[in-house]
Amino acid sequence: MYIPAAFEVSDQATLFAFAERHSFATLVTTHGDAPFATHLPLLLERDAGAHGTIVGHVARANPQWRDAAGQSVLVIYQGAHAYISPTWYAEPNTVPTWNYEAVHAYGTLTLIEDPAELTALVARMVEVYERSMPEPWQFDSTAPMVAGLVKQIVGFRIEVERWEGKAKLNQNHSVERRERVVAALEQQAGENELAIAAQMRSQLGSS
Repeated sequence: MYIPAAFEVSDQATLFAFAERHSFATLVTTHGDAPFATHLPLLLERDAGAHGTIVGHVARANPQWRDAAGQSVLVIYQGAHAYISPTWYAEPNTVPTWNYEAVHAYGTLTLIEDPAELTALVARMVEVYERSMPEPWQFDSTAPMVAGLVKQIVGFRIEVERWEGKAKLNQNHSVERRERVVAALEQQAGENELAIAAQMRSQLGSS
């Protein structure tokens, strides 16, 4: 990922938190002679390996897993993003842009096909994603349907070798311009616009 110095995010704890907050991600591998992507929820095991380990599963019918083992793969975590109009700068000689946050993780993929490991992985994923529900659904690993469902998926783990983070939030503009952009974004009232405005305001507060 192209990352100008002003937009770089390198603190591992910050990158971990971003990956957990935006855990519906994109797994990119090579399948045949072309890139192949799957969009799916992932878990980050912070303490597994020097840079953490990412785990998840795909449908067995998905061909991606068949040649992914041993590959160097890419996981893309996409955060909020918003269009920035040059009219918001209230100054001449400005152009449109797009503000956004994204994190990339690179590592080698290994498969998980053991039924017991797969069942444990599914149980962990259910626990993580159900914990915020008012009445969390309980996964029963002994239920008759579980064995059949586990046969329909293939798990994987990616021991991360390198993280990249980018927060493009107008850091290359003056404080006055950034404040005008924040005010304009807050008037848009969309979820992405408000999230980017909040991140920009947070950076302004720390600058």
